[in-house]
Amino acid sequence: MMYFALKRLYSIVALVGIFLMLLAAGCYAAGVRINTTKSIPLGIYWVSKEPIHKGAYVLFCPPDTSAFSTARDRGYIGAGYCPGGYGYMMKRILAAKGDSVSITPEGVTVNGELLKLSKVLQSDKAKRPLPHFYITDYRLEDSELLLMSDVSAISFDGRYFGPIERSQVETVIKPVFIW
Repeated sequence: MMYFALKRLYSIVALVGIFLMLLAAGCYAAGVRINTTKSIPLGIYWVSKEPIHKGAYVLFCPPDTSAFSTARDRGYIGAGYCPGGYGYMMKRILAAKGDSVSITPEGVTVNGELLKLSKVLQSDKAKRPLPHFYITDYRLEDSELLLMSDVSAISFDGRYFGPIERSQVETVIKPVFIW
């Protein structure tokens, strides 16, 4: 009798697991994205057809550079299906076409205004040196964006990899439920 009860329990657990995986796949296909990092507010986001603009949250494929390779190797970003084997990242566009950007040890300024939580850290929590991208009074070109966190002082963001090309952005994402 116990054998049949366990077999039934295993069957129910398997069916629930399959249902949850199908539900997750359906949500992803419909445009739901979940952020579990501190780069932008934790929560559920929806893929949008909204044009890329300053202030938007975006999902992007990191370019295949040494800074991102180091970040993946150290676990700052995950592996995934982007070129170079990187996972998608989520950040906020804090500077775009025509903005003047400086990245110095003191932090990131956009059009002369120091961004909060942008002080450049010299090392990560494991005391490993972080890559840096220093520029002064650099005017972003039409195709360039500076992607940053405005909610975390320890995010791996534009302080460490500099501007990226607009073509790296996959989509604008809109918060649905954040905490």
